[in-house]
Amino acid sequence: MPISPAARPETAPAARPETTAAPRRARPSANPYLRLLATPGARAFTAGNLIARLPMGMLSVSAVIMIAGSRGSYALAGAVTATGLAATAVVAPFTARLVDRCGQARVAVPATALAVLGSLALVLCVHHDAPAWSLFAAYAATATTPNTGGMSRARWAHLHRGDPAALHTANSFEQAADELCFMLGPVLAATLCGALFPEAGTLVGAALLMTGVLIFAAQRATEPPVTPRTKTVASPLRTPGMPALLAVFLATGAVFGAMEVVSIAHAGGAILALQAAGSCAAGLLYGALRPARNARLRLLLCLAAMTALMSLPLLAAAASAGLSVLAFCLLLAGAATAPTMVTGMTLVQRATRPEQLNEGMTLSVTALLGGVAAGAAAGGWLVEHAGTVSGYAAPMSAAALALVVAAAGGGYGRGRRT
Repeated sequence: MPISPAARPETAPAARPETTAAPRRARPSANPYLRLLATPGARAFTAGNLIARLPMGMLSVSAVIMIAGSRGSYALAGAVTATGLAATAVVAPFTARLVDRCGQARVAVPATALAVLGSLALVLCVHHDAPAWSLFAAYAATATTPNTGGMSRARWAHLHRGDPAALHTANSFEQAADELCFMLGPVLAATLCGALFPEAGTLVGAALLMTGVLIFAAQRATEPPVTPRTKTVASPLRTPGMPALLAVFLATGAVFGAMEVVSIAHAGGAILALQAAGSCAAGLLYGALRPARNARLRLLLCLAAMTALMSLPLLAAAASAGLSVLAFCLLLAGAATAPTMVTGMTLVQRATRPEQLNEGMTLSVTALLGGVAAGAAAGGWLVEHAGTVSGYAAPMSAAALALVVAAAGGGYGRGRRT
């Protein structure tokens, strides 16, 4: 018996397969700095590092203002800060060696706590009119401050090992951060000491340092692992080419120290912010460019450019140009310093063993600080005995010396790592 159409069971239409749109992957940004900060964990440790690094430009200026205001002697204030700088040059490499052997978090936090106690002791000694020797002892205790910039560069080197372009951008970012902190730190310190009370700059700087290091050390996921050492490893100083690189950093530091003293004597300290601004902007631009593969040649070109640009303030001062012209010359002169430092740090990273990276970069910073002290002394002597115009010859001569040392020190471009 045939089934009528009405009685036939309705057959459900065949179900169409559901098409789920595949999630779109976010395209990587064309901005190399945004790509860099998109690295997992990078923003967290960078935030802590920037907070900890800002006091680098605050504490020495705050100490000078505090001591000079209390004791009425800039000579004493300068001697105390110079002693702290010398102590840092001695202690910093040992602190960095401990960081390499034991890990960043295990060493940086107690070392920073000791440095903060030194700053607090200095405040108490100044406030209670303690003997002068106690000021030297208290400020020398701050020498245990870890090199947060070096630890941050070590994290980038660990996260982007084998990627020279990313490391180039990271080193440029770190150098720009250094310039920014040294540009903003003194202004913040002077403002706090003037608007509140003389000890305010040191207290705020110490609090920022401790807070920043705690945030930085808490980011354990990005911390480079400690490499066990099965045998005694020679110091990075014995690495082929490393002494020549450190000599370049020493001469480059003399450029900074001499320029600072001479410019303050010639036109006041505020004009130095333009040199730092020029260096910061040039560092960021340099990091966005694709670096040439031959880093040694890059260093020579950067040093040649720095030598040429350092002649501009000398020419402006010799021609008795106005303050605006000198300011523009300082802005241009600062444009070559950041690329020089970025390329130098890249070569240090390549020449240093992975398990000694913090120590190697801290040695370069120590050489830089030594150069700053020597350059400041030479610039001050020239200003006092020959005038500020002749004083501007000191940074240009130091840049030329760095160029000669770099050209003569062949071999450091062939590092261990690329």
